[in-house]
Amino acid sequence: MFEMAALIQSPARCEVRSFIQFLNAKGERQAKIHKQIIAVYGNVMNQQNVIKWCRESFEGRTNVHDKQKSIMSFFISDDFLQETEGQIRANLRVTIRELYHIIPEVSKTTIHEAVTEKLGHKKLCVCWVPKMLTDDHKIKQMGSTLKFLMHYVWEGDEFLDSIVTGGETWDFHHTPESK
Repeated sequence: MFEMAALIQSPARCEVRSFIQFLNAKGERQAKIHKQIIAVYGNVMNQQNVIKWCRESFEGRTNVHDKQKSIMSFFISDDFLQETEGQIRANLRVTIRELYHIIPEVSKTTIHEAVTEKLGHKKLCVCWVPKMLTDDHKIKQMGSTLKFLMHYVWEGDEFLDSIVTGGETWDFHHTPESK
């Protein structure tokens, strides 16, 4: 009998994918391929990924290396951000997938990064809303504060009676449209 060999430590992803393609070409079942990967490499890939790679191999994929990411994912232009912001303002319910169909030259990952990290939005009740105060919001708040001070200078204490105040928090009021 054969002795149990030591596991291959830290295999490259392409090595495991090649192993999957080899066993798949031999006609091994996907569950058995997964068990053999665990026996040789340890728990480096779950069964769903083994199934995915068997399917891609069956569909003719021969390249076992990761696909190259486009250069667009590393560079998000101001024009792209303005266009994306405009689309969100036009339809607060727009999804990343819909934005991808509107702006197809950019990947979904890049669009998601632009919307959530660069523009600072998050989905709330299927609408995009700002995560926190932007510089624009802060400038508008400062303008409102200066208007209040000017009214106070002109009208005095009577103006103070007409102001409704809260805490020190500035709230962004958002009323979602009905579905």
